[in-house]
Amino acid sequence: MRTTGQRRTSAAKARASSAAAAPASATPSRRGSGSGEVSLYDEVTRKVIAQLEGGRLPWVQPWGRAGGAALSLPRNGITGRRYSGVNILLLWGAVIEHGYPSQGWLTFRQALAAGGCVRKGERGTTVVYADRFTPRAEQERAARDGDAPGKVAFLKRFTVFNLAQCDGLDGADPEPAPLPEREVVPHAEALIAATGADFRIGGNMAFYSPSLDYVQVPPQPAFRDQINYYRTAFHELSHWTGHGSRLDRDQSGVRGGKAYAREELVAEMGAAFLCASLGIVPTVRHADYIGSWLEVVREDNRAIFRAASQASKAADFLLAFRPDVAPCAADRVSVAAQDRELVA
Repeated sequence: MRTTGQRRTSAAKARASSAAAAPASATPSRRGSGSGEVSLYDEVTRKVIAQLEGGRLPWVQPWGRAGGAALSLPRNGITGRRYSGVNILLLWGAVIEHGYPSQGWLTFRQALAAGGCVRKGERGTTVVYADRFTPRAEQERAARDGDAPGKVAFLKRFTVFNLAQCDGLDGADPEPAPLPEREVVPHAEALIAATGADFRIGGNMAFYSPSLDYVQVPPQPAFRDQINYYRTAFHELSHWTGHGSRLDRDQSGVRGGKAYAREELVAEMGAAFLCASLGIVPTVRHADYIGSWLEVVREDNRAIFRAASQASKAADFLLAFRPDVAPCAADRVSVAAQDRELVA
């Protein structure tokens, strides 16, 4: 049962949302539409849809091409902080499109502050930062009614440049050494064991059972490309993070439904982010769910933002168990938030 306070808070949030509603020209039938940042949500979503329609998954990249960057998560070239959520997809896409040899990025002012510069004529790549604010009308209403003011979410865009687009920054952000060629990756095995998950090896199917809370994957020799064992293991462990006792995501969807497709999207990106963090390069996967994913992102222009955010949280949750690396709080701080002062 909802209390009076809860009803007031809900009403405040509803009024705040109304105060920031979009002009009448906004498309009413599309979820996620409704304010000045709609174009930014749409812009990012259109990029993802175009890649999916072309049969390419923006979170599974054909790494290792001549001149291309090594597999890792994109990061700030000065602070080393990792980007997260949908920004990973945007920056990975730019690396692939332009063949950049680095996963390091920075703002125009950061390049100057570090003693370098962005070359004339270079075009930056957009990243986004989510924040909240309270409209003045909502502040006035809350003061009259004596309850808490509601907040409205908004997106802000930032422009960053790859280190390859800059001069005078030699030695910045050295790429991590690639893993030696091997099928068994000890630090991946150690991470899987450290999670404490009920992780079963056997059979010919990979799955996570939400009701019994266990993961099962086939034995590694059963995989045509054995390195894909780890991608599959991390896919299922990403599902495992969604259990009610952990990150508590909706896992009630049935195969073929939208809720099921949304959770599969989270697990696919979560596995990609984990592999990138650990330097594991799986082979490119054909997307069995590409049609249902297209349906989800076409219907809701915020779906890819939510899924990428949840995937980052799933990856961070699992990486926190990593026994060979001490957790670093700075790694979990949004780099866009850290860069705000530099681009203001």
